Amino acid sequence: MRFLVYVLSSLLAGIALGHFYSPQFGNLYEVMLYLLIFIIGIELGQNFRLKEIRKLGGLAVKLPFGTLLGSILGGLLASLILGIELRWGLAVAAGCGWYSLTGPLIAQYSAVYGTLGFLANLTREIFTVLVYPVAIKRIRRELAVSMGGATTMDTTLPIMTKFGGSDVALIAFVHGFVLTAVVPFVVPFILQF
Repeated sequence: MRFLVYVLSSLLAGIALGHFYSPQFGNLYEVMLYLLIFIIGIELGQNFRLKEIRKLGGLAVKLPFGTLLGSILGGLLASLILGIELRWGLAVAAGCGWYSLTGPLIAQYSAVYGTLGFLANLTREIFTVLVYPVAIKRIRRELAVSMGGATTMDTTLPIMTKFGGSDVALIAFVHGFVLTAVVPFVVPFILQF
């Protein structure tokens, strides 16, 4: 619970700082992201043996496709409930949390739905950071990885490693990697219709 207070406090402090002062960080955020992934890679390399990686095989392959299918079904349901055109709901949901790709891809067709795609997928990432530590008390920590979508390879990987353990980190990384490879093809495919 204390972790959630830290995350929310940091978010609010960042919003307040950004409102009153706009520091120019350049590409520093990207360097820090690579550094986080590098450190987690070192930890994975120290903790995993080939035999353990083979055990994960089935789940590591099934989980990303289950996440994509669940996201698309959620988009279908949201389209029906909100009364929006099906392709917009499916395209937004198929972004699987990758807001920096989904928003611009959809914005090529509609600025309004591009903004919605950006915000919905950003919300998914923030939701994952806040809820994953609590969700793993009720859901298997390996399955709870699916809430992060494509972000489990990078931005939400540290959260999943910290709370799910280093054995979840490999599943999360593979999960995010597969979705990162698939989403750039799925979203434009949906938008064709």
